[in-house]
Amino acid sequence: MANKLLLQLQQRLAQQQQQHLYRQLNVMQSPQGVEVIFDQQKYLSFCSNDYLGLANHPEIIQALQRGAKQYGVGSGAASLINGYSEQHQLLEQELAEFLQRDRVLLFSTGYMANLGIATALLQVNDRVFADRYNHASLLDSARLVSSKHQRYRHNDMQHLQQLLIKAQVESNTNHQCLIQSDGVFSMEGDFAHLLDLVKLSQHYQTWLVLDDAHGFGVLGANGRGSWENLALNQTQIPILMATMGKAMGCFGAFVAGSEPLIESLIQFARTYLFTTALPPALVMAARKSLAIVKKQAWRRQQLADNIHYFKRSAKQLDLPLLNSSTAIQPLLLKQDHLALEWSQRLWQQGILVSAIRPPTVAKNQARLRITLSTEHQTSHIDYLLEQLNKLYVNSTLKN
Repeated sequence: MANKLLLQLQQRLAQQQQQHLYRQLNVMQSPQGVEVIFDQQKYLSFCSNDYLGLANHPEIIQALQRGAKQYGVGSGAASLINGYSEQHQLLEQELAEFLQRDRVLLFSTGYMANLGIATALLQVNDRVFADRYNHASLLDSARLVSSKHQRYRHNDMQHLQQLLIKAQVESNTNHQCLIQSDGVFSMEGDFAHLLDLVKLSQHYQTWLVLDDAHGFGVLGANGRGSWENLALNQTQIPILMATMGKAMGCFGAFVAGSEPLIESLIQFARTYLFTTALPPALVMAARKSLAIVKKQAWRRQQLADNIHYFKRSAKQLDLPLLNSSTAIQPLLLKQDHLALEWSQRLWQQGILVSAIRPPTVAKNQARLRITLSTEHQTSHIDYLLEQLNKLYVNSTLKN
């Protein structure tokens, strides 16, 4: 029986390779940054989510080291046992003040935070409405908890409204409804239609969950996220989730919202109840990172300048970019083998860009997911564009 099971696994793996969907780990030998080392060779990285260049910041490293000396390495237990320290409390308070929310609760990852929200708020017959391009953690949270989850077409508010109307007719009034959306979609780089989502959620009296993992720290006048420049408040976006492993360059995630929401998560979110708390040393590093995000607005401006420069130059070369104004710049190649080939060709030229293929994106939507950072210099971007242009000119895409 064991041999049969192993044979089935081998057949699945072989099928992945034949379909150009096989994934492999690359072992990095350097800190995170725009220049990284693999196999003793230096590469330019255009695939990290370290948007503000904070993952290797010396002040954050020092904060981590001080934290380890003061608190040790591990947190020892789940938060409700004895893993919750004064550092956790301070970071939650500082995040709540920054985000203009009543309270914040820390989670180990964004994945765990999204699962925690669903397990705390939903029952099996409650309804979830999710954008088709949402992150996998939102999709999985809906699948695991609700038997009645539906995906609306990407940013199609008319389709979402049709589903809400249908649910209102069919649903028992005791059942809850919840809308889930990314703030910035991780594989598209575009924005959710937040104002429309708020209107629909309020009109149909549903929860609204905003996963702002790729907006927090980067967007808004103060870096609060994709919602800030729209002046949306806690009443309009009652459940705000974001991560500390992207723009903040650290690790962990959080949910921000009202007092009753956070208390409910503490009581009922299984991924909070049954997970070891973040190490206090990491929390101290995150506190320092948050302080830098608040004070150093130039990092967001430099990132915005790099995005503008890349987009303008890529347009001049007629590269097939999707319509994104964020640090996520997808270059659509459609065919899986082509995305893999371009990624490998760039690797040979000392550039690291990931090929994104199904199931991360839909069939015939394979792409290179190019991400930009504050740390990228104009010469870095020029070299990437030069190599992309060579691939494009010699490809069937040009015709």
